[in-house]
Amino acid sequence: MDGGEIIHHPWPEPPAGDGATEVAPGILWLRLPLPMVLDHVNVYALDEGDSWTVVDTGIHTPSAVALWEGLLAGPLRGKPVSRVIATHHHPDHIGMAGWLMDRFGASLWASRTSWLMARMLILDVEDRPTPQALEFSRAGGMDPDIYAKRAGERPFNFADSCAALPVGYRRIVEGELIRAGGRDWDVRMGGGHAPEHVTLWSRDDNLVIAGDQILPGISPNIGVYPTEPEADPLADWLAACARLAPHARADHLVLPGHKLPFTGLPVRMRQLAENHHSALDRLRAFLAEPHTAAECFPLLFRRRIDAGTYGLALVESVAHLNHLLHAGEVRRWRRADGAWLWQVR
Repeated sequence: MDGGEIIHHPWPEPPAGDGATEVAPGILWLRLPLPMVLDHVNVYALDEGDSWTVVDTGIHTPSAVALWEGLLAGPLRGKPVSRVIATHHHPDHIGMAGWLMDRFGASLWASRTSWLMARMLILDVEDRPTPQALEFSRAGGMDPDIYAKRAGERPFNFADSCAALPVGYRRIVEGELIRAGGRDWDVRMGGGHAPEHVTLWSRDDNLVIAGDQILPGISPNIGVYPTEPEADPLADWLAACARLAPHARADHLVLPGHKLPFTGLPVRMRQLAENHHSALDRLRAFLAEPHTAAECFPLLFRRRIDAGTYGLALVESVAHLNHLLHAGEVRRWRRADGAWLWQVR
């Protein structure tokens, strides 16, 4: 079945940078720019009458502050933000939360893991890559020129694009009911892209606020990082797909963290799972001979991997290899330069 014939985008274009699109009564869709390959993030403002609940925020930069000021004075009609709901801990989703909290006294609602990881990473400022990060890059078989350049540079820090988070927050848990924007929303946790990723499913109409758990057109990055190099986030991802799929309806209007809102959720859920199962099948065939994680890029990605996308590609390649390792399907051993070589058993 061709998912392209079933997945439908009601709005073919996103709102302008200083504008908003009403996707349902009392719910505005905002689009904020990002300085990276995926050059935008979606934010949703839910009307609470005399204030707004904002789901996700964009990153914190001087230009983002100026854009938010324009949005607050324009489509948000000068009303304060009383609550920020973070779907997950990544900077493009929680970066402006601290600013909105300081500006309006807004409360932050997030899963415990999201809040802990965001606050920890914002406070952890590094001038150079840690020994653990360098070891992870070597173990992945990173290109020597890229490795040498990164070893001498200041790495990305959450503090570079996130406002400081205050200590207090309100925890969101699986299965609870949240009232926002005149609707009751069921909380269903995702995983794999980010731990305890919040998704919201309206009981009153057909809306699903999906964050990065369910995206159209692209697959969310599933990555292993130096903080937990033996992790198997792909298992978490596939388990989340299996948990969420029974709730999906064709008429659901999905409000994703990136790209365009869409309908056709059951098809998209199947595509997301099948995408990774197909990648694992290609990897199994490729690993008849031993290879490093970096050498697996052509099998896993249908695009050219350059210096700008190399890091994301490496963490996703390791995620797929770790999944096969945990399943007992591959073995690995160290090459002389410290890189892991992987091969099917």
